[in-house]
Amino acid sequence: MEFTPFYLQQLLLLLASLLANTLSALAGGGAGLLQLPILLFLGLAFPSALVTHKIASVALGVGATVRHARENRLNQRFALFILACGLPGVTTGALLILKIDDQVSELALGILTLGLGLYSIVRRDLGQTEQAQHRSRRGLLLGGLVLYIIGTLNGSLTSGTGLFVTLWLVHWFGLDYKTAVAYTLILVGLFWNGFGAFTLALQAPVQWSWLPALLLGSLLGGYAGAHLSIIKGNQWVKRCFEVLTLAVGGKLISQSLF
Repeated sequence: MEFTPFYLQQLLLLLASLLANTLSALAGGGAGLLQLPILLFLGLAFPSALVTHKIASVALGVGATVRHARENRLNQRFALFILACGLPGVTTGALLILKIDDQVSELALGILTLGLGLYSIVRRDLGQTEQAQHRSRRGLLLGGLVLYIIGTLNGSLTSGTGLFVTLWLVHWFGLDYKTAVAYTLILVGLFWNGFGAFTLALQAPVQWSWLPALLLGSLLGGYAGAHLSIIKGNQWVKRCFEVLTLAVGGKLISQSLF
């Protein structure tokens, strides 16, 4: 793909980023499902594609933050708790990813992601209303430990970990889907991905000429997906989450096996 005309290359990057990030902002994760394979298809080596994708995905958080900030739905103390638990894991994962073979990790992540979608499908009432739970010291400690583990996966793998955060916030802390997606998009999209991108950028080359199109697509997609998640009901967001988890899980399993 190195002979692709520059303007066609940029248009493809913009469209792929817009689609991937709109779906991600709507369902609460999974932007790498489409965006990263496009970067590899256009000729980037995996380390360069990964760091370029991570940097671009920060704009997803920016676009989503702009839209969700108008709703004022987030609890600042709870948001800081998610950041404090997840950011150390993100840094750990980003330091490890370029040193290990990720085939087994991708297979395990794919199976778990597929399981998330199936679990959400079986639990029909899951995330339809907000019922705060596990806010005791023990509940926060266990919940924070899982967020640290997800943060490590976020820093070390390419897609799907935002979906883990969304479902964990729904299942363990009792958030409804719309609120959980808002936390995920802002905290994971903006801060977790930002830390991961910075750590990876110190280890691998960034394809700077591709970033304008990717950043624009991520920014617009983040805003559009966040807007759709707000105006649609929890049931609609739940269905989108389930479709994307099944797609991401299937993709991770297939690419790890073949």
